[in-house]
Amino acid sequence: MFENLTEKFQGVVKALRGQGRISEGNIEGALREVRLALLEADVNYNVVKDVTAAIKEKALGAEVLASLSPDQHFIKIVHDEMTKMMGGEAQELDLARRPPVPIMLVGLQGSGKTTSCGKLALYLQKKKRSPFLVPADVYRPAAIEQLKVLGSQIGIPVFDSNPGADPVEICREAVRFADRNGYDTVLLDTAGRLHIDEKLMEELRRIKEAVDPSDILLVADAMTGQDAVNVAKAFHGKLSLSGIVLTKMDGDARGGAALSIRAVTGAPIKFVGVGEKLDALEPFYPDRMASRILGMGDILTLVEKAQETIDEKQARELERKLRKSQFTLEDFREQLLRVRKMGSMEELLGMIPGMGGKLKDLKGAAPDEAELKRTLAIIDSMTREERRNVKVLNGSRRKRIALGSGTTVQEVNRLLKNFQQAEAMIKRFSQAGGRKAGRNLPFFR
Repeated sequence: MFENLTEKFQGVVKALRGQGRISEGNIEGALREVRLALLEADVNYNVVKDVTAAIKEKALGAEVLASLSPDQHFIKIVHDEMTKMMGGEAQELDLARRPPVPIMLVGLQGSGKTTSCGKLALYLQKKKRSPFLVPADVYRPAAIEQLKVLGSQIGIPVFDSNPGADPVEICREAVRFADRNGYDTVLLDTAGRLHIDEKLMEELRRIKEAVDPSDILLVADAMTGQDAVNVAKAFHGKLSLSGIVLTKMDGDARGGAALSIRAVTGAPIKFVGVGEKLDALEPFYPDRMASRILGMGDILTLVEKAQETIDEKQARELERKLRKSQFTLEDFREQLLRVRKMGSMEELLGMIPGMGGKLKDLKGAAPDEAELKRTLAIIDSMTREERRNVKVLNGSRRKRIALGSGTTVQEVNRLLKNFQQAEAMIKRFSQAGGRKAGRNLPFFR
């Protein structure tokens, strides 16, 4: 996401690098590039005008700190203004009230509302909440069934809505049911339309009056750019939205909706959808997003993702194996699954400072999802004995593994060669520094 914008900003910084000081002359050229970059990213024109004016005022009105070069100083100002444009601080859900806490999800048809409802339920469950899903869309065929299927996939209960009932009554009864059965958060998947109409808004207003939700979240498609901004403006005017969930952010190379929506509507982005999987929903942090756009990385999110996937007990056991050179293909498989759980390689690389503008150059250098799948398939086709002791893998066994995993013998040989090289490296590290060396290994960190 924001790939095009990141590239443009890298060019702006490069042009300022080497300048002795920030002046009216060199700042004009940089601002022109920033303006063009934001407009090409489909950011609202008035927002671009306000942001570039603020950047110019701060850049010319401030002394460059002795510890910063002009390009670093300029990029800091741009970072601060972009953070401000996207809302400043992260906005959390309002859950500090007597349960059950109702949360309404609203939006147009096709924006990913029902899927986002399931993703949000899973996110809340990980935060030790007990969510309850409510299908209140009685108009779209199979909408109720879709939410029930999602609920069963993530192990979260779904209210048994009657397709012929009034959506307002469904929501009211579902909140009562949640109260009686100990669920603390009720997620209401309301109906959408292909366009905004008064009938839709009236129904949503009635649901709002009936259940008094703590949050009303608009689910909007980031790929539609300024259309998403206009939809948010219309919904906010009618319902007073508390926040926005932007879906399909992983496919949005421009980013106009994410950059404009808060400034135009006043409603903060609370979550972003970054993939199709049900765990691909992230809280929105304006400062972290600004850092990623400017190629400064996002170490905090990377660390949080790692913490979610690492179990302390397993980490200690892995450290013990590394120190004793007992690392096997089973352990290697576990590490691959953890990395995969954190997200795509491209997404993870984008969070490393300085890598944002180099992702195109790195394509093909880092293992892609298909390669990871092949590696896992090869390991899964081995017996336990083979995974724990690769020395038993003779020619016939390798042929059987290739056949079972849908790969070639050459690919099996390549994996084993790479693993044996890693084993040799582990042994050298272990002999050189014991415990400390184990901690320094890339896959252990």
